[in-house]
Amino acid sequence: MHALIVCNGFPPPDKLLRTETSEADLVIGADGGGNILLAHDLVPDVIIGDLDSFVRPETVAFKLIKDPDQDTNDLEKALKYALSQNVATCSIVGAFGQRMDHSLKNLSVMKQFNDCFKELYFVDEYQKVFLLKEPLDIRLPKGTIISLFPLSGEVTGITTKGLMYPLDDDVLKNGVRDGTSNETVQEQVHISHEKGDLLVFIER
Repeated sequence: MHALIVCNGFPPPDKLLRTETSEADLVIGADGGGNILLAHDLVPDVIIGDLDSFVRPETVAFKLIKDPDQDTNDLEKALKYALSQNVATCSIVGAFGQRMDHSLKNLSVMKQFNDCFKELYFVDEYQKVFLLKEPLDIRLPKGTIISLFPLSGEVTGITTKGLMYPLDDDVLKNGVRDGTSNETVQEQVHISHEKGDLLVFIER
């Protein structure tokens, strides 16, 4: 089962939101993310959170779950609910917003739940973002921007092929070296690593 979670960050374009919704078996609004869905005339299956941001309409029916726990944010609540519904893959829109602390928290949440899903990723109009679990071999148009970033501490044994600036058993480390704004020079791209939390950003 595939789920879409809509968070209360930068609203996605209508086309992206409708595409992601049409491909989801379960649509979850994470608190104020429910407002974004309703603003596009899309009805979620469930809205969950502490409900400090969501404005409930009187005429639309959906499941509403209030979880006041202040030790978890709304994305965590939504992901826990998705797991309870046997969701295997999950896309998340609206994860990044004006508040950098919220965006960083959501990246931390991605790390927390990454091993719970077969596939877990953030997507917006510019990029797809995920934590690398296993070697990635993918075909992309030449000139696609790819960034690699060590989410926490150090990532070792990074090897890439098909990029303008290849890595060969290299290390990326916070505050020392990262791999932002690389670019594909071949259609076939390979990325792998041995240890650490490697964020991959792929231009859409």
